[in-house]
Amino acid sequence: MGLPLLLLLLTSTLLSTCFPPGSMVNALYSFRGADLSIEPGDHVNRDTDVTLRCKAIITISDNEEVTYFYTVIKDSIDLYTKTTTIDEFEYTLPKVRVSNTGKYECKISINGTEETSKLTKLTVTGLSRPELRIDKTEVTEGEEVTVSCRAPGETGSIYFTFYDNSNEIIEKRATSNELQTKLRLSGSSNHSIYCTYTVSISPTSVNSEKSEMVKVTVKELPIKPVLTISPRDNVFEGDTLSILCTVDNQHSTERLQVELSQGARLLAREYATIQHSLKATAPALMFECGLNAGSVNKFMTGSVSVNELFLAPTLTVSPREVFQHDNMMLTCSSEKQAYQRLRNTELIYTLNSSDNALTMTGTGVFNLTAPMYDFNYTCAATAKGITKHSEILTVRPKVAVSRPFIKVHGNAVLGQLIQIHCWSDHGTLPINYTLLIDERKLVTITIRLPNQKAVFNISINKTEDINKYSCAAKNGMKETLTSSRLNAAVIVPLSHPSTLVVPESGEIYEGHLLTLFCKVNGTAPITFMWYRTGDRQPLNTTNSNQTFTTYEVPKVTSQHSGKYYCEAVNQARNIVRSEEVTIEVHMAKWKKALIVGTVLLLVSGVVLAIVVYIKSRRGRRGEATDLSVKPASPKSDDTFRVTLTHDTEVYNAPTVMAVRAEESVWSHRSPEADAVVDEESSMVTNNPDVEYTEVVHPQPVDPARVPLRKGTDTVYSELQNSPHGAADHHDYGSVEYAELNNSDQPEMYQFHPEVDSYQDLPEPVD
Repeated sequence: MGLPLLLLLLTSTLLSTCFPPGSMVNALYSFRGADLSIEPGDHVNRDTDVTLRCKAIITISDNEEVTYFYTVIKDSIDLYTKTTTIDEFEYTLPKVRVSNTGKYECKISINGTEETSKLTKLTVTGLSRPELRIDKTEVTEGEEVTVSCRAPGETGSIYFTFYDNSNEIIEKRATSNELQTKLRLSGSSNHSIYCTYTVSISPTSVNSEKSEMVKVTVKELPIKPVLTISPRDNVFEGDTLSILCTVDNQHSTERLQVELSQGARLLAREYATIQHSLKATAPALMFECGLNAGSVNKFMTGSVSVNELFLAPTLTVSPREVFQHDNMMLTCSSEKQAYQRLRNTELIYTLNSSDNALTMTGTGVFNLTAPMYDFNYTCAATAKGITKHSEILTVRPKVAVSRPFIKVHGNAVLGQLIQIHCWSDHGTLPINYTLLIDERKLVTITIRLPNQKAVFNISINKTEDINKYSCAAKNGMKETLTSSRLNAAVIVPLSHPSTLVVPESGEIYEGHLLTLFCKVNGTAPITFMWYRTGDRQPLNTTNSNQTFTTYEVPKVTSQHSGKYYCEAVNQARNIVRSEEVTIEVHMAKWKKALIVGTVLLLVSGVVLAIVVYIKSRRGRRGEATDLSVKPASPKSDDTFRVTLTHDTEVYNAPTVMAVRAEESVWSHRSPEADAVVDEESSMVTNNPDVEYTEVVHPQPVDPARVPLRKGTDTVYSELQNSPHGAADHHDYGSVEYAELNNSDQPEMYQFHPEVDSYQDLPEPVD
């Protein structure tokens, strides 16, 4: 890109930044707005020359020429436009008027760019005095005059108003500053005429002062209407009135038209004279006689007072409260009448009724049967051709109240608030309902709305009291009707819940039947719900017509153990809960027997395994240890010698004296005794390889030291010192004969170390 083109783009960017688009032309001027000023000020008096100066706010080079388009605007309406090359424009308002008051602004346009000045209000005060002109100041009655009113120098929308003796007679809008019209002045007096005008300036208007007052004299025509009424005094209803309407001092042979009217009613229209007669009616009559002579209308009025011959009748009904199909009496009478002009026999009463059973029993007295629906009655009194009607009497026959009904609304719960409704199917409102207990009145309620029932709130403490209530209904003068006694069931709230379990101990074995009983006091039907403590949902729900229920589990398991209770609810809506009963489900007996047998079998197996193990161990021990038991002498079976050997070493054991049994205790020793002996042997020495050979020598037995008992008695044996009489005793433990047989065996012998002394085993001989 060349350097000139780059400079051109840079210059264009700078110009577009400094001068926004639309506010510059060829980048030689800057148009920033328009300004409007009013000279000599914005508040001036009428007839002042006002100049509106509109100036463009612009910056321009010396050699540049710009075309300006000026527009002067008043109240949003264009007044004047001009095109010039000067940046300032003047618009002159010569001798301004009130109509020049308004809001002005100036708009300037340069090459499509417009700027508008701020609104500036011009206020002009002062109106010129209106000028009144009348072509005649003396006219004859009915003759027209021409008048004009002018507002000198004023412009705009102007309204002109003309006055006659300060009374406005005409108002019109003019298209210029002057209005001309014709006036017809009535009467024979002098008239003072003047005018004013009003200039409308949105949104208000300005009123001018009054013009000069011009007096106009009107001459009356020598003719006038004449009205004559006869008679004028002591006139009663029914009297005949004679009325004459004519023209007085008719000065020409022209026949003038006259009119006779009574209020708004036209009685007659004739030429020159009207003769009219009519019957007088109270309280007063007003007549008017009018004369029409071209544009002249003249009137004469007259009135006459008329006394009433009798007053308008009134219609009454007896009795005041009428029920359907009851006999009633209607009376039509006039309270006042002119006895000097009217006799009683001349006044006749009639009743307008379509009832064929109507009977007249006296002057203005009528007997009839009350209709079933509302009916309007009127009566009329007539005398000397005068008939007067009474006001309308509306008879509304009442419907006698029917025998009421009584009922409990909802449930009747003992000890709680009970709502009793009392109502009748038929009866005209209002109806009084009274609640009774044993024919004694408690409370009365008045019902005034249709389909509404009397509501009584009571509370009873005994179920039999509910049947003592009744209600009575009455409307008007009719007799009181009483309902039947209240017949309703009383619900007794639930109480004293109890729970029973079978069996009573609450102990039951698996597979047996579990039965739970729940009983309450109260009124059925009752809903029973069984729960177990800890459960959210009931185990069982029963609707019963009895006050008790049962819950059965045919075959219980250990999972049925726990605490049970029942809840009950009836229509009284009170929920009661029983105490908890504890159910303990025991294991079935056959399961116990099976477990015991299994345990015994397992124990027997363990014992047998131990015996087998011990015997097998003894067998292995016999290979290393030679254990022999020999008689000490061929002649004696009571003495044995025990020889202990350890490998090749020989130990001399002490001689043991024992009571000879029929058989050797070793031959019939139980496996348990073998285990005990083996265990004791292991406790004597820590060397498992030591083997013992016992040599028993017969010794005399001292009965005093060795007590012997059979059966459960204890048998003792004595340990004898070795024949060598060694004095040293090594701690090898004591040789003890344990219990060989069960205590219930009579041949059992026992050894007790408490009785006999212990002898230590001899020290091994090297």
